[in-house]
Amino acid sequence: MIRPRDDVALMEGYHSPQLDVSVRLNTNEAPDAPPESFTAALADAVRDIEWNRYPDRAAGRLRAAIGVLHGVGPEQVFVANGSNEVLQTVLLTFGGPGRTAAVWEPTYALHSHIARLTGTGVVVGERGADFSTDLGEVERVVRDARPSVAFLCSPNNPTGVVDPPDTVRATLGMVEAVDGLLVVDEAYGQFAPWSAIDLLAEETPLVVSRTFSKTWSMAAARLGYLLGPSWVVAELDKVVLPYHLDAFKQMAGVLALEHVDDMNARVARLVEERGRLVARLSSLDVDVWPSGANFVLFRPRAIGGREVWQRLVDRSVLVRDCSSWPRLEGCLRVTIGTIDEDDSFLSALEEALR
Repeated sequence: MIRPRDDVALMEGYHSPQLDVSVRLNTNEAPDAPPESFTAALADAVRDIEWNRYPDRAAGRLRAAIGVLHGVGPEQVFVANGSNEVLQTVLLTFGGPGRTAAVWEPTYALHSHIARLTGTGVVVGERGADFSTDLGEVERVVRDARPSVAFLCSPNNPTGVVDPPDTVRATLGMVEAVDGLLVVDEAYGQFAPWSAIDLLAEETPLVVSRTFSKTWSMAAARLGYLLGPSWVVAELDKVVLPYHLDAFKQMAGVLALEHVDDMNARVARLVEERGRLVARLSSLDVDVWPSGANFVLFRPRAIGGREVWQRLVDRSVLVRDCSSWPRLEGCLRVTIGTIDEDDSFLSALEEALR
């Protein structure tokens, strides 16, 4: 009987529990649907799709629209089925057997998971005690491992920490010195006070990945993109499967970008609600970390995190149990929801902590 590769057989998949609960705050989705005007426009556009024809292989309209949003040319934009496929394509192109990817824990688990799936070696460094990026540790890892690809997640998932510009510049300099590529994962970038997009340049080995899942309220669409030098994008285009992005998804992305004001207003509401949630959590018997994303990491002090997670589920509230992740024993992560959802979570948490 055929068996998987030995390294795959030993892996655990990446899973987020999907339970039947009243309040689901575990996967960092947007709490609100896109505007009705977007839905109506997309429904009308479906009638014009030539279903018997392959989609635009280059996704030209979508790349051009994303480029306009960020002030870059379409040749600097790569699009794929969610930012995870973006990261996978990066590692298939610049990683692989005999090459190494660097991560600093705790961080987004799929960076190292996808690296291993592509046969890329993984070297792990540590973040600081406050979960910020430790430049001394970055220097050690880059010097010793000379990674082909290095990942920074900012705002970092699951901690919410935002790397300041000087930290990203310094990391970029170290990675560039060993002929590596720095990937800044900004899945939550619109919630942060600044973006590494400001550092992009044609001769600089830096790319920034984004997603439509969070701020655009389009998690169901599975659409993501990358901004970077045109020479990086050209190499990614060689590796990705032909016609990988269907016509419906391309149309949805183009139409979403016509609703930038709605997206910005949604982000502003969530940032304000994040402040309210953090303030309430700070009054409870939990440790809370500051966040620049649409989620907050916290750790109950007197009761184990796993026990609190179960008590929340028993009250029909689902958050993310991060207690098995590196250095996050007892930690839980809650997505910013609607005011009503967050109030339900806070009431359930107060009961769970008793």
